[in-house]
Amino acid sequence: MASTQEKATPCCIPKTNDDVSKKTSSSSSSSSTEVLQNWSLAVGSGPVPSEDPIPKTASMATLIRPVEPISDPSAAKIATTKGISIMPRAQTSHPLDPLSAAEISVAVATVRAAGATPEVRDSMRFIEVVLVEPDKHVVALADAYFFPPFQPSLLPRTKGGPLIPSKLPPRQARLVVYNKRSNETSIWTVELSEVHAATRGGHHRGKVISSKVVPNVQPPMDAMEYAECEAVVKDFPPFREAMKKRGIEDMDLVMVDPWCVGYHSNADAPSRRLAKPLIFCRTESDCPMENGYARPVEGIHVLVDMQNMVVIEFEDRKLVPLPPADPLRNYTAGETRGGVDRSDVKPLQIIQPEGPSFRVNGKFIEWQKWNFRIGFTPREGLVIYSVAYVDGNRGRRPVAHRLSFVEMVVPYGDPNDPHYRKNAFDAGEDGLGKNAHSLKKGCDCLGYIKYFDAHFTNFTGGVETIENCVCLHEEDHGILWKHQDWRTGLAEVRRSRRLTVSFDGKIEAEVKLTGILSLGALQPGETRKYGTTIAPGLYAPVHQHFFVARMDMAVDCKPGEAFNQVVEVNLKVEEPGKDNVHNNAFYAEEELLRSELQAMRDCNPLSARHWIVRNTRNVNRTGQLTGFKLVPGSNCLPLAGSEAKFLRRAAFLKHNLWVTPYAREEMYPGGEFPNQNPRVGEGLATWVKKNRSLEEADIVLWYVFGVTHVPRLEDWPVMPVERIGFMLMPHGFFNCSPAVDVPPSATDLELKDNDIATKPIQNGIIAKL
Repeated sequence: MASTQEKATPCCIPKTNDDVSKKTSSSSSSSSTEVLQNWSLAVGSGPVPSEDPIPKTASMATLIRPVEPISDPSAAKIATTKGISIMPRAQTSHPLDPLSAAEISVAVATVRAAGATPEVRDSMRFIEVVLVEPDKHVVALADAYFFPPFQPSLLPRTKGGPLIPSKLPPRQARLVVYNKRSNETSIWTVELSEVHAATRGGHHRGKVISSKVVPNVQPPMDAMEYAECEAVVKDFPPFREAMKKRGIEDMDLVMVDPWCVGYHSNADAPSRRLAKPLIFCRTESDCPMENGYARPVEGIHVLVDMQNMVVIEFEDRKLVPLPPADPLRNYTAGETRGGVDRSDVKPLQIIQPEGPSFRVNGKFIEWQKWNFRIGFTPREGLVIYSVAYVDGNRGRRPVAHRLSFVEMVVPYGDPNDPHYRKNAFDAGEDGLGKNAHSLKKGCDCLGYIKYFDAHFTNFTGGVETIENCVCLHEEDHGILWKHQDWRTGLAEVRRSRRLTVSFDGKIEAEVKLTGILSLGALQPGETRKYGTTIAPGLYAPVHQHFFVARMDMAVDCKPGEAFNQVVEVNLKVEEPGKDNVHNNAFYAEEELLRSELQAMRDCNPLSARHWIVRNTRNVNRTGQLTGFKLVPGSNCLPLAGSEAKFLRRAAFLKHNLWVTPYAREEMYPGGEFPNQNPRVGEGLATWVKKNRSLEEADIVLWYVFGVTHVPRLEDWPVMPVERIGFMLMPHGFFNCSPAVDVPPSATDLELKDNDIATKPIQNGIIAKL
């Protein structure tokens, strides 16, 4: 990872993507929609970004006497670079830090060396290499005594003082390996150490802890497979002949987008690794980004064996003419409608002359009273760990242990071929993280930005790095709170600021949908009821986007404590009678969700339904249990029949909320391998059948939210951003508003110093207005 100075830039040229951009489209994706995911901490904020100073670096806490001394050569010096404070480091890799490029290389080399024969080693393909996240007590130990800001209060007190080990357990890597020769998928665990991770010349190896073959599954597809599949299809003589019938002989214009086949019948069983490509064709032009998705090629059926990389089924079923070249198809600068971009947009710059208010130490972030860690996985993309709020004399108060998006499903509503097979699992079939891209290529973050790189393995075991994959920045977020006294005319106003990881006291998750529609071709004069005609010969099928947020909560729970519960709140109208003589009464009714089956819930805007995660042992000053509430945004459920094929693999979409007690192996709502999965309801829908108790537990929330997309002409050629999401808001967590101590902005202070708007307004009515 580059130094902070190299990765912190005072501004960024806005182009196409967002804070954390996870590209789930392009030729290796299930959908042409880009998904931009943000986790934002919105806190009572201070002055506007251009005026807020950097908090001074806090001194390190005194360590309790360890059994063996822990050297900290970097603690004596606090490195700083322009704008961003760098805190002292005590160890090289925190237990939750993503694997480094060196660690990935060691893990791959260790597994490859363990292959029984040269043939086995040569046929290994590496789907995923990720950190084995340690138990929560190991994380607590690391945060208490091994890594700044050193928080001994995380561990329970013991007689005679704590017994501190001299070092943490070695880090481990988990590898998903596909054997291209045998069509087998295996899972390996490799132990790493500081020496192993150093990789002197690549000769050091890790230690294989375990390995097992997982039967009857197919792992996610890889971009290398997609590229090879495209080449195989374009070289297939019957395909070239079919394209020639449509007037296309130049194969460089042809785009072959492989899609996972899903599971519709035994023909899709995981005994074969299959893909059904969609075909598109670019128009010859001088545009550097000619939009080939404006010319879908329909009527051609192709099935590819991805293991052996051969076309096993081909049929030119129907000669559908290529749509005419749409003059509005392109979206690059100078290529839009009329060929001239608007010229009346003036520059907008966000300036923070004293730098940002956050501090960064590796992957540990401190911002105002929040602190947390960031991680990254090839499947989920951004992961937020150990979210906590430092609350005065109450100290560090945990909110959540781990937050991430664990799945995205995009089912299409057109029953015609090939669109009925479009029901992509973007995380489980492709990987949200692996489809992220470098924000060097275009970023719409403004202000002072801290970038983070991401490392993952490619199909053959090499290490790839996405530079500037994640960005961290502050945003002015409008008014935080305001009040005006109508008698005096005096007003107090504070501006809100949020820290966005591409997190008042609330955590906001936002998904921004944008990108190119996945289109179909129409015969002359034809219309389709299952979509919108976008241009002559082109239509966009209706579809839905669903996201699953997994939230391992820890509201006011120290490591090892399981003192959370979930209550559902519905607003009820009071029955007419002596308690409601004016017929205006309503009240909030709470119901404790006692078990998993009871906790399968749906949103209900008619009753303002929401859910509160409460600590069963902590109370606020009024005696109420402290908590955080999940506030739904706009949402929907699948618009499909109960026997829809995609619901076999996506039974978790049937409810908006699921609640489970924490179990280490329960990570993905559709199971670990949804690609070509023949098993009905694997994952979340099966786990909850245990009906485990939730009355006092280590709670995990699974929130399913989505949007139904009926395409508009205005969504073409590139869909403007549409936002969906939800919030986690404190509910009795604080004794009053945590935002009242936010200082006024510099502008407000200048107005008061100049005696502007400080005299009472005589006309009370005007003051009220």
